[in-house]
Amino acid sequence: MPKISRRLQTLQAKVEDKDYLPLEALALLKETATAKFTEAAEAHVRLGIDPKYTDQQLRTTVALPKGTGQIVRVAVIARGEKVNEASNAGADIVGSEELIDEIQKGRMDFDKLIATPDVMPQVARLGKLLGPRGLMPSPKGGTVTFDLAGAIAEFKAGKLEFRADRTGIVHVMFGKTTFSPEDLLVNLKALQETIDRNRPSGAKGRYWRTFYVSATMGPSIKIDVTALRDLKLSEAG
Repeated sequence: MPKISRRLQTLQAKVEDKDYLPLEALALLKETATAKFTEAAEAHVRLGIDPKYTDQQLRTTVALPKGTGQIVRVAVIARGEKVNEASNAGADIVGSEELIDEIQKGRMDFDKLIATPDVMPQVARLGKLLGPRGLMPSPKGGTVTFDLAGAIAEFKAGKLEFRADRTGIVHVMFGKTTFSPEDLLVNLKALQETIDRNRPSGAKGRYWRTFYVSATMGPSIKIDVTALRDLKLSEAG
C-alpha cells in the first residue's frame, strides 16, 4: 500500500463516512484543498454501465456555466478559408497539412484540437499520438465540425469532453477550488444533468452507483446523488 502523507491523513479525518448534501460536500472540498498550488475540483462517478458493450458507452461534452478556471489553448486543423475563420475566432494555433506534420513530430502545445470533417482522413494518422492523450477530434466530442467559431468559443468558455473509462467510471474536472461552493454546485449540477441526459440505451438497473468529489490532492467526499439530482438550478444559484 502506498504511504499516506500526514497532510492527507489529517484531511481524511475531517471527512465522515456518509453521503453529504451537495453544498456541504463542496464547502468541505474547499476546506480540504491545502496544496501549495490551486487545485482542481474533481468529480468521480461510478455508473451502472459496462463500456465493453457499444450500447453502454458514455462519451459526450458538458458546458460548465461557471467555466473551468483554466485557460484553454485551442488548435484547429482546417483548409482554405476555414483557416482564416479559425484564426479570427480566437484559435491559438491554426494550420493544415503542415500542422499535422508538426504534431506528428511531437508538437503538443494545446489543450483541445478541433478539425473540419474534410481533413479528418489526414488527421486520422495522428490517432496513436492523440488518442492516449484524449486529444483526437471526434464528432461526439464536438471537435469535428465546420462551425469553428462556435466550437472555439464553447471550449474556451468552459465546455469539456468526457467519457466513462473501461470500468464505467467518469472522471471530470468541474472547476477550481478557488471557486465559491455555489459556483462549483452550478457546474456540478450541469455535469449531473448531462450524464443523465446521455444515459446509454443499454444501461440496465441502477444507473448512478457512487458519486465522489475531491480536490486534486485532497480526500474523496461522497455526495448524496439523489439530493443532487432533485436539486433545482434556481436553488443552485
